[in-house]
Amino acid sequence: MTQVSAKLVKELRDRTGLGMMECKKALEEAGGDIELAIDNLRKSGQAKAAKKAGNIAADGAIIIAQGEGKALLLEVNCQTDFVAKDENFTAFANKVAKLALENNTTDVAAIAQLPYGDGSTVEEARVALVQKIGENIQVRRAEVIEGANLAAYRHGLRIGVVVSIEGGSEEVGKAVAMQVAAFNPLAVNEADVPVDILAREKDIIEAKAKESGKPEAVIEKMITGGLQKYLNEVTLVNQPYVMDNDKKVGDVLKSENATVVSFKRLEVGEGIEKKQEDFAAEVAAAQAAAKA
Repeated sequence: MTQVSAKLVKELRDRTGLGMMECKKALEEAGGDIELAIDNLRKSGQAKAAKKAGNIAADGAIIIAQGEGKALLLEVNCQTDFVAKDENFTAFANKVAKLALENNTTDVAAIAQLPYGDGSTVEEARVALVQKIGENIQVRRAEVIEGANLAAYRHGLRIGVVVSIEGGSEEVGKAVAMQVAAFNPLAVNEADVPVDILAREKDIIEAKAKESGKPEAVIEKMITGGLQKYLNEVTLVNQPYVMDNDKKVGDVLKSENATVVSFKRLEVGEGIEKKQEDFAAEVAAAQAAAKA
């Protein structure tokens, strides 16, 4: 029987959510071919997590649905990226995003009760999908952005961005959406940064500056400089432009006669504490159990 590496076992485990020994056996039977192992597991119905509703769903996809003058970003979670790429999961997530946009709602509880089709609701369709796939699946959150000119960008499955922009070209709109995806700004301009966040950052910078033991006048300059550095990092217009780091986004927008009105950015799993597992320890434990 083919010997497989621990690294390959871990990769299959991450992609399927199955136990280590099940993954090892599947890879051995597939001659070390991970794609064949996945196909065989799916055919046998094993490629699913043993627990569902109680399991942490920190993977998934961001879906963008667009209509006339508005767009909706939806996060639908599952437990593994293996399921996030499954066509049944993708079809469900896309349909829910479309339904939420059509019904103009971002309330997750309200979305759950929308008619899904065939006499079922979104929630009933979700439960049926959990039973079919074998993983916990959750419609987590939705955001709507409105504007006459909307630019959307999705980075893989995990990050979705929609920017409301006035003026400029389609190309600059797409580039700004990519900018937001890559650099995750907090606000468009300095004036848009929430006062409480700015105050908290000032307290941190001030505390560090006072620890330096420098004169008060120098400390004041350190605080001012530190705050400006922070604002440059978190405001879209002050960030280095993703297409040309020698330019700032604000300079590019000005040259294109464009203004960013607002943006929305969602990333899969933000704020969800995902269980961290010690794979090496698990291997050692499994080996010890096998010898017992």
